[in-house]
Amino acid sequence: MGAAAVLIHLESNRIFELNATGARIWSMLEQGLDRDGICVRLREEFEAPGDDVEQTVDDLLADLSREGLIGA
Repeated sequence: MGAAAVLIHLESNRIFELNATGARIWSMLEQGLDRDGICVRLREEFEAPGDDVEQTVDDLLADLSREGLIGA
């Protein structure tokens, strides 16, 4: 799917599609990075303002947590 990713919650059989940024965040979660580490790396990779990066990361982590795809 190019830069996008699809997550399947095996317990609920729900499917979630992540855009390129979401897929990159998911990849960093798999690498063991925490929220702050993800924000630092995204700011470097995308040369984006810190507030924008932090909001994007926080929103996605909240969504993933709410859906039971990551721990709180």
